[in-house]
Amino acid sequence: MVTTASPILNVNDLELMPDDGNRYELFEGEIFVSRAPALSHQRVLTNLITIFQSFLKVNAIGKIWPTPGVTLDDLNAAIPDMAFVKSERIGSVASGDRIIEAPDLVVEILSEGSENVRRDRVVKRQVYGKFGVSEYWIVDRFERTIEIYQLQEEQLLLVATLREDDVLTSASLPGLSFEVCDVFNE
Repeated sequence: MVTTASPILNVNDLELMPDDGNRYELFEGEIFVSRAPALSHQRVLTNLITIFQSFLKVNAIGKIWPTPGVTLDDLNAAIPDMAFVKSERIGSVASGDRIIEAPDLVVEILSEGSENVRRDRVVKRQVYGKFGVSEYWIVDRFERTIEIYQLQEEQLLLVATLREDDVLTSASLPGLSFEVCDVFNE
């Protein structure tokens, strides 16, 4: 019996990817490609950024970055929709042009397609948990829900699924509170 192994790529291989408007991410040495997000995806991201910036202007406890490069090790590099890092960790976590350690909070907004959904719900959640992301949100713009996952023994486990009429609070951002419907407003 002959077994073939796929070649494992590393973060240096990402520099060889074409500049074609696609997102190239690496999880456990496997490349994942996705297209630029839809306008409705961008609207949800803009709403989240506005909510976070308003909160952080009054509560200077950290920084957010939309679509940052996050390099976790040689085999894992992501471009989440949004990442938050607490102030006391920024110096060691945000270095140069990228985030080089696990952010405190990562937000992913689901895009259409079963492969995109699987990547966010399974692959990214497992990798983010392995590297110590404390909190992970999956924003489902189709179902208009936000799933909150929290780190427990290197796994991000679902602790809440919030709907439009719910109020979201965060363990990673004490004092943050907003209505979920604000994320999905036009």
